[in-house]
Amino acid sequence: MADNEAFDFQISSIINVIKNTDAKNVGLQFPEGFKRRAAGIAHEIEEATGAQIIISGNPCYGACDVDVNLAQKVDILFHFGHAMLDDSSYVKNVYFIEVRSNAKVEDVVNKSVEKLKGLRIGLITTVQHVHKLQLACEILQAHGKICIISKGDAKIAYPGQVLGCNFSSARAELCDEYLYIGSGNFHPMGVALSTGKRVLIADPFVNEVREVETSKLLKQRSAVIGKAMDATLFGIIVCSKPGQERMALALKLQELIRKYSREAKIIIMDLVTPDQLLQFKVDAFVNTACPRIAIDDVGRFNAPMLTPAELEIVLGQKKWENLVLDEITA
Repeated sequence: MADNEAFDFQISSIINVIKNTDAKNVGLQFPEGFKRRAAGIAHEIEEATGAQIIISGNPCYGACDVDVNLAQKVDILFHFGHAMLDDSSYVKNVYFIEVRSNAKVEDVVNKSVEKLKGLRIGLITTVQHVHKLQLACEILQAHGKICIISKGDAKIAYPGQVLGCNFSSARAELCDEYLYIGSGNFHPMGVALSTGKRVLIADPFVNEVREVETSKLLKQRSAVIGKAMDATLFGIIVCSKPGQERMALALKLQELIRKYSREAKIIIMDLVTPDQLLQFKVDAFVNTACPRIAIDDVGRFNAPMLTPAELEIVLGQKKWENLVLDEITA
């Protein structure tokens, strides 16, 4: 499959929306993996509509990360790659373009059958492949498996869909194990740690089936927790992005830290990066922004970056055995 055929960007639908609304200024926002397509898509839309196209150059890590500033400057903003969250109504002129993958899943799902050990299989994926879950279910059922596609909480748009910060559709107690359809390791890793169950990845792009391995991540998190055990001053990070802001949680954590005769200061910022935090001198950070920050940038911060659950371990409120990845739930 040619690269430009791998995903459906719904260009014709976008053109129709622009024409029907008579929009003159149009914004486009892409997640990191799709930004290389931005110029070509902008040109195609511009040629068909005559609208002025403005592309957001800011980082975009999910539906929680809408470029609100650009949305205020254009008639319509098209946000690519994510399904609308339950709390995205603060941006009235934003259209969420889910960008479904055209990759075939039949071969890799068939290949997964010989590696699945359980009878009851929970199917999970991202929004790019959610339209293929029923087909995957039919394939597994033909091999004698029982498929479970669970509905998540209010932040989840489709049954079986998982986000990088929400694994609520993988809560089916009846599942023996999970099969994740897609590429990448973070989402299925979160499911494995959240449920304690075996998770296989069926990657349709490389036709590969592999089991999620959590030991490396757990070793990294153990090291971070160990470095923070003697911390007396914590910096609690709050993201100002409307879809990620958890000030109530930050205040609760600050109160908890002070209960243990330690000190905490709340730091609010838009983009949370190691460089942005370099000048803050604290013994440890606690991240309430996107849960992936502490995981993806591990080792790059000038002080240990804890998740809220890891803070509770540092303070003796929870045991290491109860560690799960942080989630932003409804």
